[in-house]
Amino acid sequence: MRLSFTIVNLSSVDLNLLHILHVVLEEQSVAKAAARLHVTSPAVSNALRRLRELLGDPLLVRSGRGLVPTPRALELAPKIAAAIAAIEGALAREDFDPEKTTRTFTLALSDADQLTTLPPLAGRFTARFPRAHLRVVSVDVMLASGGLSGPEIDLVIGPVTRGPRLHHRVLYEEDAVFVVRKDHPRVRGKLSKARFSTERHVDTHIAHGRGGEGHRAAEEAFAAHGLSRDVAVTVPTFAAAAWVAATSDLVAGIPRRLAERLRATLPIRIVEAPLPLFRMPIAMMWHERTAADPAAAAFREVVASTARATHGRRGRRADHSSAAG
Repeated sequence: MRLSFTIVNLSSVDLNLLHILHVVLEEQSVAKAAARLHVTSPAVSNALRRLRELLGDPLLVRSGRGLVPTPRALELAPKIAAAIAAIEGALAREDFDPEKTTRTFTLALSDADQLTTLPPLAGRFTARFPRAHLRVVSVDVMLASGGLSGPEIDLVIGPVTRGPRLHHRVLYEEDAVFVVRKDHPRVRGKLSKARFSTERHVDTHIAHGRGGEGHRAAEEAFAAHGLSRDVAVTVPTFAAAAWVAATSDLVAGIPRRLAERLRATLPIRIVEAPLPLFRMPIAMMWHERTAADPAAAAFREVVASTARATHGRRGRRADHSSAAG
Protein backbone atom coordinates (compact mmCIF):
# COMPACT_ATOMS: atom_id res chain seq x y z
CA MET A 1 0.00 0.00 0.00
CA ARG A 2 1.35 3.42 -0.93
CA LEU A 3 0.62 6.35 1.35
CA SER A 4 0.50 9.82 -0.14
CA PHE A 5 0.96 13.02 1.81
CA THR A 6 -0.03 16.55 0.86
CA ILE A 7 2.69 19.03 1.84
CA VAL A 8 1.26 22.51 2.38
CA ASN A 9 3.56 25.52 2.20
CA LEU A 10 2.63 27.71 5.17
CA SER A 11 3.38 30.87 3.19
CA SER A 12 0.54 29.94 0.84
CA VAL A 13 -2.01 29.66 3.66
CA ASP A 14 -4.24 32.59 4.61
CA LEU A 15 -4.50 32.04 8.38
CA ASN A 16 -7.91 33.74 8.36
CA LEU A 17 -9.18 30.69 6.49
CA LEU A 18 -8.28 28.49 9.46
CA HIS A 19 -10.18 30.78 11.81
CA ILE A 20 -13.23 30.55 9.56
CA LEU A 21 -12.93 26.75 9.46
CA HIS A 22 -12.67 26.69 13.27
CA VAL A 23 -15.94 28.61 13.64
CA VAL A 24 -17.75 26.56 10.97
CA LEU A 25 -16.69 23.34 12.69
CA GLU A 26 -18.12 24.63 15.97
CA GLU A 27 -21.37 25.90 14.46
CA GLN A 28 -21.73 23.20 11.75
CA SER A 29 -23.56 25.82 9.71
CA VAL A 30 -22.28 28.35 7.17
CA ALA A 31 -25.03 30.85 8.05
CA LYS A 32 -24.40 30.65 11.80
CA ALA A 33 -20.65 30.91 11.30
CA ALA A 34 -21.12 33.95 9.07
CA ALA A 35 -23.30 35.65 11.68
CA ARG A 36 -20.74 34.97 14.42
CA LEU A 37 -17.87 36.24 12.26
CA HIS A 38 -19.89 39.26 11.06
CA VAL A 39 -19.34 38.38 7.39
CA THR A 40 -21.62 37.14 4.63
CA SER A 41 -22.46 33.48 4.00
CA PRO A 42 -20.88 33.62 0.50
CA ALA A 43 -17.63 34.82 2.10
CA VAL A 44 -17.61 31.80 4.41
CA SER A 45 -18.45 29.45 1.53
CA ASN A 46 -15.62 30.93 -0.54
CA ALA A 47 -13.18 30.43 2.35
CA LEU A 48 -14.23 26.79 2.65
CA ARG A 49 -13.78 26.30 -1.11
CA ARG A 50 -10.22 27.67 -0.91
CA LEU A 51 -9.40 25.42 2.05
CA ARG A 52 -10.82 22.36 0.29
CA GLU A 53 -8.60 23.06 -2.71
CA LEU A 54 -5.58 23.69 -0.49
CA LEU A 55 -5.98 20.58 1.67
CA GLY A 56 -7.47 18.25 -0.90
CA ASP A 57 -10.37 17.28 1.35
CA PRO A 58 -14.11 18.20 1.42
CA LEU A 59 -13.73 19.09 5.15
CA LEU A 60 -17.51 19.40 5.65
CA VAL A 61 -20.29 17.64 3.80
CA ARG A 62 -23.98 18.41 3.90
CA SER A 63 -26.24 16.11 5.91
CA GLY A 64 -29.86 17.12 6.25
CA ARG A 65 -29.91 20.81 7.21
CA GLY A 66 -26.41 20.88 8.68
CA LEU A 67 -22.79 20.17 7.86
CA VAL A 68 -20.89 17.10 9.04
CA PRO A 69 -17.08 17.23 9.36
CA THR A 70 -14.95 14.68 7.52
CA PRO A 71 -12.34 12.60 9.39
CA ARG A 72 -9.68 15.04 8.15
CA ALA A 73 -11.63 17.99 9.58
CA LEU A 74 -12.06 16.20 12.91
CA GLU A 75 -8.31 15.59 12.98
CA LEU A 76 -7.60 19.27 12.30
CA ALA A 77 -10.21 20.72 14.69
CA PRO A 78 -8.36 20.44 18.05
CA LYS A 79 -5.06 21.51 16.46
CA ILE A 80 -6.61 24.60 14.90
CA ALA A 81 -8.45 25.43 18.15
CA ALA A 82 -5.20 25.22 20.13
CA ALA A 83 -3.35 27.37 17.59
CA ILE A 84 -6.07 30.03 17.57
CA ALA A 85 -6.17 30.09 21.38
CA ALA A 86 -2.39 30.53 21.48
CA ILE A 87 -2.45 33.35 18.93
CA GLU A 88 -5.37 35.10 20.65
CA GLY A 89 -3.60 34.76 23.99
CA ALA A 90 -0.42 36.30 22.60
CA LEU A 91 -2.26 39.22 21.01
CA ALA A 92 -4.69 39.71 23.89
CA ARG A 93 -1.87 40.51 26.28
CA GLU A 94 -1.53 43.94 24.71
CA ASP A 95 -4.99 44.66 23.37
CA PHE A 96 -7.90 42.72 24.83
CA ASP A 97 -11.38 44.15 24.44
CA PRO A 98 -14.13 41.98 25.98
CA GLU A 99 -16.74 43.62 23.77
CA LYS A 100 -14.88 42.73 20.58
CA THR A 101 -13.36 39.33 21.25
CA THR A 102 -14.80 36.40 19.30
CA ARG A 103 -12.94 33.86 21.38
CA THR A 104 -14.51 30.59 22.49
CA PHE A 105 -14.29 30.01 26.25
CA THR A 106 -14.74 26.39 27.34
CA LEU A 107 -16.09 25.63 30.80
CA ALA A 108 -16.46 22.13 32.29
CA LEU A 109 -19.39 21.68 34.69
CA SER A 110 -21.13 18.88 36.53
CA ASP A 111 -24.81 18.55 35.74
CA ALA A 112 -25.56 20.19 39.11
CA ASP A 113 -23.79 23.37 38.00
CA GLN A 114 -25.28 23.10 34.52
CA LEU A 115 -28.72 23.39 36.12
CA THR A 116 -27.94 25.95 38.83
CA THR A 117 -24.89 28.05 37.86
CA LEU A 118 -25.10 28.03 34.06
CA PRO A 119 -28.46 29.82 33.57
CA PRO A 120 -27.40 33.05 35.34
CA LEU A 121 -23.87 32.72 33.94
CA ALA A 122 -25.16 32.73 30.35
CA GLY A 123 -26.73 36.16 30.82
CA ARG A 124 -23.68 37.66 32.49
CA PHE A 125 -21.36 36.12 29.89
CA THR A 126 -23.24 37.53 26.90
CA ALA A 127 -23.40 40.96 28.54
CA ARG A 128 -19.65 41.01 29.21
CA PHE A 129 -18.55 39.30 25.97
CA PRO A 130 -21.26 40.15 23.38
CA ARG A 131 -19.36 38.57 20.46
CA ALA A 132 -17.69 35.64 22.22
CA HIS A 133 -18.86 32.05 22.52
CA LEU A 134 -19.33 30.07 25.73
CA ARG A 135 -18.88 26.32 25.27
CA VAL A 136 -19.96 24.16 28.22
CA VAL A 137 -18.88 20.54 28.45
CA SER A 138 -19.33 17.76 30.98
CA VAL A 139 -16.60 16.59 33.33
CA ASP A 140 -16.26 13.43 31.22
CA VAL A 141 -15.56 15.47 28.08
CA MET A 142 -12.98 17.51 29.98
CA LEU A 143 -11.14 14.37 31.12
CA ALA A 144 -11.32 12.80 27.67
CA SER A 145 -9.76 15.90 26.08
CA GLY A 146 -6.75 15.96 28.39
CA GLY A 147 -8.18 17.88 31.33
CA LEU A 148 -7.04 21.39 32.18
CA SER A 149 -3.54 20.69 30.87
CA GLY A 150 -4.94 20.14 27.37
CA PRO A 151 -5.63 22.98 24.93
CA GLU A 152 -9.43 22.82 24.96
CA ILE A 153 -10.59 23.54 28.54
CA ASP A 154 -10.24 27.01 30.07
CA LEU A 155 -11.94 26.43 33.40
CA VAL A 156 -13.68 23.78 35.49
CA ILE A 157 -15.94 24.12 38.53
CA GLY A 158 -15.91 21.37 41.13
CA PRO A 159 -14.34 20.14 44.38
CA VAL A 160 -10.75 21.36 44.67
CA THR A 161 -8.37 19.14 42.73
CA ARG A 162 -4.67 19.75 43.18
CA GLY A 163 -2.09 18.99 40.55
CA PRO A 164 0.99 20.32 38.77
CA ARG A 165 0.56 23.90 37.57
CA LEU A 166 -3.09 24.09 38.59
CA HIS A 167 -4.63 27.23 40.09
CA HIS A 168 -7.92 27.47 41.96
CA ARG A 169 -10.24 29.89 43.71
CA VAL A 170 -12.93 28.71 46.10
CA LEU A 171 -16.33 30.04 44.98
CA TYR A 172 -18.80 28.65 47.51
CA GLU A 173 -19.44 25.70 49.79
CA GLU A 174 -21.75 22.80 49.04
CA ASP A 175 -23.45 20.25 51.22
CA ALA A 176 -25.40 17.15 50.30
CA VAL A 177 -28.87 15.91 51.14
CA PHE A 178 -30.80 12.79 50.28
CA VAL A 179 -33.95 12.66 48.19
CA VAL A 180 -36.71 10.06 48.06
CA ARG A 181 -40.05 9.96 46.30
CA LYS A 182 -42.76 11.90 48.09
CA ASP A 183 -44.79 8.82 48.96
CA HIS A 184 -41.85 6.65 50.01
CA PRO A 185 -43.27 3.96 52.32
CA ARG A 186 -40.45 4.00 54.89
CA VAL A 187 -38.45 7.25 54.70
CA ARG A 188 -39.94 10.46 56.08
CA GLY A 189 -38.20 13.56 57.42
CA LYS A 190 -34.76 12.19 58.30
CA LEU A 191 -32.76 9.06 57.62
CA SER A 192 -31.82 7.22 60.79
CA LYS A 193 -28.52 5.36 60.77
CA ALA A 194 -30.36 2.06 60.69
CA ARG A 195 -32.61 3.18 57.82
CA PHE A 196 -29.62 4.59 55.93
CA SER A 197 -27.95 1.17 55.97
CA THR A 198 -31.04 -0.91 55.18
CA GLU A 199 -32.41 1.19 52.31
CA ARG A 200 -30.91 0.72 48.84
CA HIS A 201 -29.26 3.71 47.19
CA VAL A 202 -28.56 5.41 43.87
CA ASP A 203 -24.90 6.37 43.51
CA THR A 204 -23.47 9.01 41.15
CA HIS A 205 -20.14 8.69 39.34
CA ILE A 206 -19.56 11.74 37.14
CA ALA A 207 -15.89 11.24 36.27
CA HIS A 208 -15.40 8.50 33.65
CA GLY A 209 -17.74 6.24 35.58
CA ARG A 210 -15.82 6.74 38.82
CA GLY A 211 -16.37 8.81 41.92
CA GLY A 212 -14.57 12.14 42.12
CA GLU A 213 -13.22 14.16 45.06
CA GLY A 214 -16.66 14.85 46.53
CA HIS A 215 -17.68 11.21 46.26
CA ARG A 216 -14.54 10.02 48.04
CA ALA A 217 -14.98 12.58 50.83
CA ALA A 218 -18.59 11.49 51.40
CA GLU A 219 -17.64 7.81 51.51
CA GLU A 220 -14.93 8.57 54.06
CA ALA A 221 -17.43 10.47 56.22
CA PHE A 222 -19.89 7.57 56.12
CA ALA A 223 -17.17 5.05 56.98
CA ALA A 224 -15.99 7.17 59.92
CA HIS A 225 -19.48 6.80 61.44
CA GLY A 226 -19.74 3.09 60.69
CA LEU A 227 -22.15 3.62 57.79
CA SER A 228 -22.16 2.09 54.34
CA ARG A 229 -24.51 2.29 51.39
CA ASP A 230 -26.15 -0.65 49.67
CA VAL A 231 -25.94 0.67 46.10
CA ALA A 232 -28.55 -0.66 43.68
CA VAL A 233 -28.00 1.70 40.73
CA THR A 234 -25.06 3.86 39.63
CA VAL A 235 -25.69 6.78 37.25
CA PRO A 236 -23.47 9.45 35.62
CA THR A 237 -25.39 12.56 36.73
CA PHE A 238 -27.03 13.91 39.88
CA ALA A 239 -30.20 14.76 37.97
CA ALA A 240 -30.51 11.15 36.82
CA ALA A 241 -30.08 10.01 40.43
CA ALA A 242 -32.95 12.27 41.50
CA TRP A 243 -35.18 10.98 38.68
CA VAL A 244 -34.47 7.38 39.66
CA ALA A 245 -35.30 8.15 43.29
CA ALA A 246 -38.51 9.92 42.23
CA THR A 247 -39.77 6.80 40.48
CA SER A 248 -38.58 4.06 42.84
CA ASP A 249 -37.98 3.29 46.51
CA LEU A 250 -34.27 4.07 46.19
CA VAL A 251 -32.47 6.85 48.08
CA ALA A 252 -30.23 9.33 46.22
CA GLY A 253 -27.62 11.68 47.64
CA ILE A 254 -27.28 14.90 45.62
CA PRO A 255 -26.14 18.52 46.17
CA ARG A 256 -28.62 20.49 48.29
CA ARG A 257 -28.98 23.38 45.82
CA LEU A 258 -29.83 20.93 43.04
CA ALA A 259 -32.34 19.11 45.24
CA GLU A 260 -34.05 22.41 46.05
CA ARG A 261 -34.24 23.22 42.33
CA LEU A 262 -35.53 19.79 41.28
CA ARG A 263 -38.22 19.38 43.91
CA ALA A 264 -40.22 22.08 42.11
CA THR A 265 -40.60 19.73 39.14
CA LEU A 266 -40.04 16.23 40.52
CA PRO A 267 -42.17 14.36 43.08
CA ILE A 268 -39.31 14.12 45.58
CA ARG A 269 -38.83 14.95 49.24
CA ILE A 270 -35.56 16.16 50.75
CA VAL A 271 -34.40 14.20 53.80
CA GLU A 272 -31.40 14.95 55.97
CA ALA A 273 -28.46 12.59 56.42
CA PRO A 274 -28.11 10.63 59.67
CA LEU A 275 -24.92 12.56 60.45
CA PRO A 276 -23.74 16.14 59.91
CA LEU A 277 -22.06 16.21 56.51
CA PHE A 278 -19.23 18.69 56.11
CA ARG A 279 -19.52 21.49 53.59
CA MET A 280 -17.44 20.80 50.49
CA PRO A 281 -15.49 23.79 49.08
CA ILE A 282 -16.37 24.20 45.40
CA ALA A 283 -13.77 26.01 43.33
CA MET A 284 -13.02 27.09 39.82
CA MET A 285 -9.74 25.63 38.57
CA TRP A 286 -7.50 26.54 35.65
CA HIS A 287 -4.07 25.69 34.28
CA GLU A 288 -0.99 27.85 34.53
CA ARG A 289 -0.98 28.27 30.74
CA THR A 290 -3.98 30.65 31.02
CA ALA A 291 -3.08 32.26 34.36
CA ALA A 292 -1.66 35.45 32.79
CA ASP A 293 -4.05 35.60 29.83
CA PRO A 294 -6.23 38.76 30.15
CA ALA A 295 -9.14 37.16 28.29
CA ALA A 296 -9.11 34.06 30.50
CA ALA A 297 -8.78 36.27 33.59
CA ALA A 298 -11.80 38.33 32.54
CA PHE A 299 -13.75 35.12 31.97
CA ARG A 300 -12.81 33.86 35.43
CA GLU A 301 -14.10 37.07 37.01
CA VAL A 302 -17.46 36.67 35.28
CA VAL A 303 -17.72 33.08 36.51
CA ALA A 304 -16.68 34.03 40.05
CA SER A 305 -19.11 36.95 40.32
CA THR A 306 -21.94 34.75 39.02
CA ALA A 307 -21.18 32.02 41.55
CA ARG A 308 -21.06 34.53 44.42
CA ALA A 309 -24.37 36.07 43.39
CA THR A 310 -26.04 32.70 42.85
CA HIS A 311 -24.73 30.59 45.71
CA GLY A 312 -23.33 33.10 48.19
CA ARG A 313 -19.69 33.35 49.18
CA ARG A 314 -18.09 32.01 52.33
CA GLY A 315 -14.46 32.79 53.02
CA ARG A 316 -12.14 35.36 51.54
CA ARG A 317 -11.38 35.84 47.86
CA ALA A 318 -8.01 34.31 47.01
CA ASP A 319 -6.38 32.48 44.15
CA HIS A 320 -4.19 29.48 44.92
CA SER A 321 -1.73 27.58 42.80
CA SER A 322 -0.21 24.13 43.13
CA ALA A 323 3.52 23.64 43.08
CA ALA A 324 4.95 23.35 39.58
CA GLY A 325 5.88 19.88 38.51
